[in-house]
This record gives sequence, structure tokens and C-alpha cells, in this order.
Amino acid sequence: MTSVLDTTAIGKVHRPRRHVRTLTGYLPEKDSEGKERWPRGEEKVWKDGLRSLDSGVPSITKSIVNHVQTSLARQPHEIDNLGAYQAAALSVRDNLIINWNETQLHYTRTAGKRAYYLSLEFLMGRALDNALLNLGLKQEYTEGVEKLGFNMEDLLAQERDAGLGNGGLGRLAACYLDSSASQELPVWGYGLRYRYGIFQQLISPDGQQLEAPDPWLENSNPWELPRIDVSYEVRFHGFAERLNDGSGRAIWEGGQEVLAVAYDVPIPGCNTRNTNNLRLWESKPKRGFDLNSFNAGDYERAVESSNSAAAITSVLYPNDHTTFGKELRLKQQYFWTAASLADIMRRFKNMGKPITEFPQYVSIQLNDTHPTLAVPELMRLLVDEEDVPWNAAWNIVTETFFFTNHTVLPEALETWPVPLMQHLLPRHMQIIFDINLLFLQSVERKFPGDRERLARMSLIEESIPQNVRMAHLACIGSRKVNGVAELHSELVQTTILKDFVDFYGVSKFGNVTNGITPRRWLDQCNPGLSRLITMTLDIEKSVWLKDLTKLEGLLDYVEDEDFREEWAAVKQANKERLAHHMQVTLGLNVNTAAMFDVQIKRLHEYKRQTLNILGVIHRYLTLKSMTPEERKTLAPRNVFFAGKAAPGYYIAKLTIRLIVNVARVVNSDPDTKDYLNVFFLPDYSVTLAEVLIPASDISQHISTAGTEASGTSNMKFCLNGGLLLGTVDGANIEIAEEVGPSNVFFFGHLTPAVEDLRYQHVYHPVPVEQKSPALAQVLNEISSGLFGDRGVYEPLLNTIRQGDYYLITEDFDSYIEALRMVDEAYSDRTEWIKKSIRTTAKMGKFSSDRAIQDYAQEYWNIESTKVK
Repeated sequence: MTSVLDTTAIGKVHRPRRHVRTLTGYLPEKDSEGKERWPRGEEKVWKDGLRSLDSGVPSITKSIVNHVQTSLARQPHEIDNLGAYQAAALSVRDNLIINWNETQLHYTRTAGKRAYYLSLEFLMGRALDNALLNLGLKQEYTEGVEKLGFNMEDLLAQERDAGLGNGGLGRLAACYLDSSASQELPVWGYGLRYRYGIFQQLISPDGQQLEAPDPWLENSNPWELPRIDVSYEVRFHGFAERLNDGSGRAIWEGGQEVLAVAYDVPIPGCNTRNTNNLRLWESKPKRGFDLNSFNAGDYERAVESSNSAAAITSVLYPNDHTTFGKELRLKQQYFWTAASLADIMRRFKNMGKPITEFPQYVSIQLNDTHPTLAVPELMRLLVDEEDVPWNAAWNIVTETFFFTNHTVLPEALETWPVPLMQHLLPRHMQIIFDINLLFLQSVERKFPGDRERLARMSLIEESIPQNVRMAHLACIGSRKVNGVAELHSELVQTTILKDFVDFYGVSKFGNVTNGITPRRWLDQCNPGLSRLITMTLDIEKSVWLKDLTKLEGLLDYVEDEDFREEWAAVKQANKERLAHHMQVTLGLNVNTAAMFDVQIKRLHEYKRQTLNILGVIHRYLTLKSMTPEERKTLAPRNVFFAGKAAPGYYIAKLTIRLIVNVARVVNSDPDTKDYLNVFFLPDYSVTLAEVLIPASDISQHISTAGTEASGTSNMKFCLNGGLLLGTVDGANIEIAEEVGPSNVFFFGHLTPAVEDLRYQHVYHPVPVEQKSPALAQVLNEISSGLFGDRGVYEPLLNTIRQGDYYLITEDFDSYIEALRMVDEAYSDRTEWIKKSIRTTAKMGKFSSDRAIQDYAQEYWNIESTKVK
């Protein structure tokens, strides 16, 4: 006899679902008196073997040497900076793991409510410096590595930025994880472990952006813990058969199954033992190698399933201009949400609570529309696997989720073709159709006969093909919806979700203005300013880092000449640091006596890097028309750009090409190179931002009014004493309210005028030559070939000459006047420094600690709980 495989069971769902016991989320058993029973072996032997935190220099050096010897299998005579970094990182991680274990045990013991933050991006930046500062061990580790013959700055430079994000969405998520731990809130993040990040940006000889894989994992990642005991099966394709028992249940089987395997990244809090978790999922094949195909000589088919599964978490935001890319993006989103919900459900069920109490112990924040598939997935789990009746399941869903909207741009509101959804996720499409029918019936009862309203609010857009509106699904599936700045939240309620406000009432909709963590964006990236603030305010650094309103104490020193000189010296040192970085990495020489003007963001037409470079060209042409004596009256200016364009975004990539070629001409012109220089820094990252931001005198946040949800780089620049040049948009408005209008430079049309101006562009166009002769001259010079590649920029220039959706022509003259005002203000050095101090002093509102507490108290209903 032998065991026989039942081939008919392959691909079918096994019920009831079994949750495998894992290494986390369980408590020790108790005896009859309620005392915890030691699980195995001799308790004393175990406890003698448990290690404590390494906090003294001797124990730190011993830990590092131990990792050199055992983890890396190296000897003192063969260790280099990279190896020393890895050993130091593993030593620090040991401390994090000790705190992490205590934190998870504490959360399990208290059995309170937890929140989970689902974000497709987590732009974490380097971890070693951040961990040392939050642990309060930077000085001890610096001394320890010096005793071992290394320099801490050299070790920090060895770390690659984690390739887990691209822009503000991911950096906001990272700030919120830091603040959750620092505020001692039980919050976990869930994301994907992208093997190759988004891409490594390279610049070709003719100025084009090129994309290469970002091999950020090639030297391994010492900050992650592979959790081979935590994995879930995720299904795609197949077929879903409804049961005819009136329960609404269905059985989904067949198709492709892949494994989601967990990797944990500890997130340390500042001045606390609380250490939260970021759980990242990697996709792996359920059966990775087809031996029969291999033996038959079909080697490609032998690894086909392995390659197909691995592709899901290979790259962030695969190009969706192809059918394959579009399907892969949808696969990513479902794979991530399904694995995360399975993990959350498993943790909840370990508590032994009835499923109806799920929202009392779980809150899930949807960071933009990417995780919206979590709504039908939770319905599927509840209805199909937990046998919860439909209406009760929908009540649980709508009490569990919270949705943050990050855009009002129509083209950025995610939709998915119904045929693709039916093909890839047949059960979820059934659930979405059912949700939509019941929702529209309730809308019709409130607004009888209003068919246009039904069409506008439907989850299904009646186009060819039909599309699922993910923002609508996230809205009706969530308890509350919020925008990320006061203006943005108002626009959400009055434009894209107005019908839903009419239906649900305004109480469902709110605002949580974005915030940034001062630990990374002041203390870590600008240690000189952090020391000056701590010394001046005469309070512990850990105090003001967790209560940024304390910075208002700096206002008492605005008129102190000695303090202003110290402030200016810190700024100058940061300029010289940036100049050194650019000389070493790019071979470029930078004049540190010039004004540093910075715009660093992902490339997009609404962010208007195009307006900035057109302004640079205007400045260049103006300088060329001046006499040498006239030029000497102007302050020299360095203009810095950095940011990536999506691989398929042709116009944004043309903007990069124009910036690079303008820089070539301007920087080599003997008439102007002493007064104007332009730099494009490739492969923008958190680490690069940490060098650029502290060095800025002025930063540009110049989106078309009403298009930028909030922005967070504006907050980072202002926190570091850089002044703001911008439009009346996003969080710029609230920054101006805090720091005072005399300390910012605003220009451009306001949001209420934008739609009328666009209407005029379409139906009553006025030539650029009439509207703005200065801009017309700039455009003509580009077309003439002044910056090479004559004709190649015409598609970019035509977006301005024809239609001008982002109002370059309308705002250009106002922008040039604002730049003139900046020049004038910068010429008064004393007053400029005062503006800089006042700006930093009034940034308390924009701490992510404040924002995360807003979410915790007003949305998730969770409480701080301190690990002893």
C-alpha cells in the first residue's frame, strides 16, 4: 500500500480554513492559579541566556566583533567598510529585536485595539542612523566603531536606500510608522518587498532619463527578518461558483496560486522601548520547479510558474501601458491586500473573540486607492470563509476601513477594466457587483428618479469597457474618508466625492493635514541645526523632537545677533556639505556663496518643474542681455532639480531632458556662469534629500492651484530654515498661516479661477505672444535649438501653446515677479536670516506625531500603550 494523491482536489479550497500557529502573537500558558507557566526546559537556564540591550561601548564593540566573526564569517584583517557596516547594523538590529519582542508580547497581553496601515509604498531611507538616534545610542556606537578602527560616517555611507517607494506617498507612510512607534501606538504597516525598487535613474549623454533595475538587495538587507513561518496562499484567475443556499457565499477555486512570504522590518520609536513592525510580502511560487517539464527538455516551462510568481513583487509600479503591465499592477494590489488581511484575520482570531467584534479590535487605513481591493477581500473572507451573513459582513467592513484620498486629479483616480477584474479576480468582481447594486438601491431611495446621480455614484463606470471606480469603492467601504490638507479636503468634498457627501453627510469626511517626522527631517539630516536648537532652548533634545511646538521658543532669539550668526553658519556648513557631495559623486563644482534654490519631487506636469526651468531660461536670457556691471548687482543663484519620471511618462521625461541640456549651456556660458548655475541630481532618494534639504535657501512648491493634495517636502524645507516659494495650494496655505505671509513668497492664480481659465483656453484661446511675451521668447528660444535637439521638445512646448491645462501661460509673469521678490529679499542678509528662524520656529503643526495622533483619536480609536 502507499499514499495516493487525489488529483481532483488540486486547486480546490479546503474548508474550514486552518490558521497555522506562528512564532508571534501567542502568550505563555498559565497554571490553575493564573501564573504563567515556563514553556520548556529549566527556567533559570533560559533566563540566564537571554540577553539585554547593548548600551555600553564595551558590550557594543563585543556585539559588533561577534557579528564579524559569526554572522559574516570574517576576520579583523579582512573586514572592510561594507562588512563593518553590516556587522554594526546587525548589532543594532539585535537591540531592535529585543525591544520588538517585548513590544509584541505587550500588545498581545494588553489585547487592545490595533491599527494597520496599508501602503503600496514605504520610502524608508537609510535605517542605521535613524535607529541609533531613536535608540539614543549614536554616540556610543560612534565611539565603539572608532575603537575598532572605523569611522561612523563611512559606515553610514555604505547603506543603500530601501527600494520600497518613490515619492511623497511612501515617505508619508514611513513618517507615520516612525511617529506611531514614537507615540507608543499599536500600529503595523503592510507593504510589498520589491526586489528591484522602482528603478535606478541614469542620464544618457543627450540628457534622457534611462531606467535600470535598482539592486538594493544585492548585499542583503540586515534590517529585515525573513518569517518563513508566516506565509499565505493567494489565488488568481480560476472560477467562482455561487451557492444556491441564500447565504451569498461562493466557492472560488482553480487558477494560479502563489505564496506570500513575510519579511519583518522593526520600526523603533524615539526615547521609548516601543518598536513596531513593517511587514513586507514577497511573492513565491507554490511549487517553484516543474520537474516533469525539465526532464522532458522544456526548461523554460520548468521555471515558468516560478518566474510568474516572482514578477509580482519584482518592481514597484510596473509600466501599465501594456496589457501585461496592467494585469501585473492589479496582481500586486490583490496579492498584497489578500496576504495582509489573512495575517490580520489570523492575529484577531488568536484573541478568541467572536468575528462580529472584529472592528472593535482592528482598524485598517487605506493609504490612497491602491489597497481598495481589501474591501471586497474582507467581504470574501467574512462571507465565504467565516459564514457571516452578507449584511452583517458589510457592517463589519464599513466599521473597519478608513480611506485617505491623496488626489483630486481625475486621471489619478484609479480605475480597473471590468473584463480584467473578471479574468483575474472573478469572485471579487461578483462581490463588487453585489455591493454596487445594494448601494445604488439605497441611493435611489434617498434620491428617487435621479438617474444621473446613480450613474455618477455607481462603482461601475459605463464606458467601453466598463471600469471599476476604486475611489468610489474605498469611499463607501470605509467608515471615514479624509484629505491631507485643509484645501484638499474641501476640494474632495466639493468635487470628486460631492455626491457621496450629499448621501452620507459631511460627518463621514474629514481632514488630517500631513506631517513629517522631525527625527529624520531635522535631527538626522541636519545635526548642526539640531544641536543649535537644543543648546539654545536649553531642553532635552528628546523633548522637543516629540513636541515640535517647543520650537516656538526660537522666536525669542530672532533679534539676537550672535544667534543669527550661528544660524547662518549652520546653513553655510550644510551648503558646503552638499557641494562636497556633488563634487565627490558627480564631479561638479558648486559655488557655496550663491543662493541655493531647490525643487525636488517626482516629475509630473502638475508639479510644474517645467515652469521652473522656463523661469531659469528667462533668467539666463535676462542675464545675457545685461552689461557686466548690471550682472554684478544680482546675487548668484544655483538651481537644483532632482526627481524621477515614470518610465512611460513621455512629457515628464522630456522635461528632464530639457533641464539637463539647459544646465549644459548655462553652466558653460562665460557671461553667466558666475551668476547662474543649474544642476540635475540623478537617482533622487531619501538620502539625497537629506543632503539637499538642509542646504536650501529657498525651495519651490509651484503646483497648479488645486492640484497638489498637500505636499510634505514643503514642510521639510521649512523645518530646516529654507523659505518657501509657491502657489496657494496644498499645505503651502497652512504653512503660510503658521509662519506668517511675510515669510513666504506666493504667486499665481487661485483655485476658484482654475476651471474658468481652462475653459477659456479651450474655447477662447489667446496666443502666448499676447498673454506673456516673456514666456513666448523663452519658448521660441527652445524651439530655435538654443539648448540643442531642435524640434525634440515640441511635444512638451505644445502642451503649453495648445490647451495649457496646467496654466503655465497664466502664471508665468507672476512667477517671474515672485522670483524677483526673492532676489530682493535675499539681498538683505539680516532680514533673510530672521525669516529663516521664524519659519523653523512655527513648524510645530506639521509634525507627523500630531498627524498620527489625529488618526489614532479621531479615526482608529486606539490608545498609546507603553512597553516597560
